[in-house]
Amino acid sequence: MSTSPAYIGEDKKDPVLANPGVLESGNESDSIDTITALVIEDHQHDIKLRTMSWQRAAWLLAGDQVCLAIMAQTWSLSVLGWVPGIITMVVAGILFWITSITMHKFIMKHPQIRDICDFGYYAFGKSRIAYEFTAFMLLANNIILIGFHVLTGAKVLNTLSDHSLCTVVFSVITTIMGVIMSLPRTLNHVSFMSMFSAFCMGIAILLFLIFAGIEDAPLYGYGGNYPTLGEVKTYAFPQKGTDWIACMNAVLNITFLWVPQILFPTFISEMEKPQDFPKALAVLAAISTFLFIVPPSIGFRYLGQYSTAPAFGSLGVTAYKKGSFAFVIVPTLVIGVIYANVTAKFIYFRILGTSHHAHSNTVIGWGLWGAVMAFIWAVAFIFAEVVPSMGDFLSLLGAAFDSFFGFIFFAVAYWQLYKGKLWNGAGRSVMTVIHIFVLACGLFLLGPGLYAAVKAIIADYSGGTKPAFSCANVAI
Repeated sequence: MSTSPAYIGEDKKDPVLANPGVLESGNESDSIDTITALVIEDHQHDIKLRTMSWQRAAWLLAGDQVCLAIMAQTWSLSVLGWVPGIITMVVAGILFWITSITMHKFIMKHPQIRDICDFGYYAFGKSRIAYEFTAFMLLANNIILIGFHVLTGAKVLNTLSDHSLCTVVFSVITTIMGVIMSLPRTLNHVSFMSMFSAFCMGIAILLFLIFAGIEDAPLYGYGGNYPTLGEVKTYAFPQKGTDWIACMNAVLNITFLWVPQILFPTFISEMEKPQDFPKALAVLAAISTFLFIVPPSIGFRYLGQYSTAPAFGSLGVTAYKKGSFAFVIVPTLVIGVIYANVTAKFIYFRILGTSHHAHSNTVIGWGLWGAVMAFIWAVAFIFAEVVPSMGDFLSLLGAAFDSFFGFIFFAVAYWQLYKGKLWNGAGRSVMTVIHIFVLACGLFLLGPGLYAAVKAIIADYSGGTKPAFSCANVAI
């Protein structure tokens, strides 16, 4: 076994090609040759990873993005108001598309990239420091995010059962289910779960919209129960008294929903034809544009200043709340599985290197895969239980890491792709300006965004925090 990092072209043998140097040429036809060689090499293994069609990739993307965070966007609109809120959503969506296309172009130039760590390695000039720093961000971000899903699973089970068991027990149940569901090795298999996950989340959203529309008034809001804050109303701009920290956190809440690119290099590396990824991306962009804007807008129309995150918590009728929130358990688990799969592959291949166990049906290979997956979910469970405010802590990590994964990385990749010809023609000049703006957005999230997230955590701590491994009811 090799315990050294699997740097492309070092610990991993490059495919044998008719044209040496193809891996670095960046020529489109040469990239296709490289991809073909990588697929042929992969298909000689017992466990074949590069098997996803673009349709399966689209379902995988939808399974990751059609998530509970959509139901937090209503709260963002209640803080920002219609005008800043919708503008932020639209701008975030446009930047998501542009940066994702840039990422794909860069990967097509370096088709041997298999995860975001390899992407960082190449984007920053084959820097091992960039590789290791990206690896740290990948592990920290993904494991904490899985922990958030463990907590969300416990929250769903608490809500449905009226807190019939200690919350820690519900977290253990969620963790065990997550480990079992995470055992499939290929994302092609996980994509089947993603189809069902997206469907269930769609049902949850639809039921929420129906229930919010037919009930007389919402019940709960952060500023007090209805009608403490008056009749339900909507507004174009933030209400008087809304501070900068609240607005910044609302912007972060919207922005982070549009930043799933940490997973994309791994998704692309398991496609049989990575050049088709833009097709899957177009499907995701269409679904996301609708779901990230329309349901939150309808929710804001009916909940107004009583909006909570997630919006299910504002519903006044308990049966409505349970009926819609119940379907969330499926995407909660499946999205955790997707992040666990990407994270486990990084650790797994880092340990096994070029060993045949890495891609064969051996006891060592499967045993290590199961052990790595159990370890990831166990660490995530611990984080879920010991971190007092997982939501704010996730915002902190998002500001720190998603500023790189959603913005800075792709501005740098764009520079690597077009250095020396950044201002060649009007079209290229416009895209260069846009990517300078992308870089500025990343730095803004890393600065003021991180500050706002820290201030939110301080505010939560000042109001008291839950003890570790608490049995307290966390139902919405």
